[in-house]
Amino acid sequence: MRSTTSTKSRAALAGVAIAAAAVLVSCSNTTDGTAACPGCGANAEPDFPTPRPSVSTPAPPAPPPPRADPGPQPTATAAPGPRAEQLPPNEQGYVYVETKSGKTRCQLNPQTVGCESDFENSPVIDGAHANGVSVTSDGSVQWILGNLGNIPTVPLDYRTYQAAGWTIAADENGTRFTNDGTGHGMFIAVEGVQTF
Repeated sequence: MRSTTSTKSRAALAGVAIAAAAVLVSCSNTTDGTAACPGCGANAEPDFPTPRPSVSTPAPPAPPPPRADPGPQPTATAAPGPRAEQLPPNEQGYVYVETKSGKTRCQLNPQTVGCESDFENSPVIDGAHANGVSVTSDGSVQWILGNLGNIPTVPLDYRTYQAAGWTIAADENGTRFTNDGTGHGMFIAVEGVQTF
């Protein structure tokens, strides 16, 4: 029995070896023969087009939507210069002003202008119309409910002032506060507020 198994094993191994040799002979990195390209000339390689990815040209950006008409623009403009009266800050860096009409009071420091008034069209906050608005030197605006308290205000006349890094331009239409460094600020009147 042993000799039969050994003979069968040897025969199987020989068959595997022959099959492996056949596979090795049929697998090759080269192909015998000459490249042919009808109409390309002798010994020329065929030329196949290489597909290229399609490139689409991006559409031009859409124009910005038209801006809403902010209504009539105030006539007061910031005009810093020798005619602007300087309003010095207190020890805490604040300047307190009051409009000529007495209807609006504001406090200024280098970062913020905050004003209180009985605005006609202010937003509702916690069920009540906001009576205060503030703008930062970077143009951020916030409506609030509050009271500036008993502050020592400087009454403004219809002219231009400099205070705590802001230009204040007051006239009969309202008061414009412009940050001297960034150009941001707000125009304030009882009828409404415009920020820029």
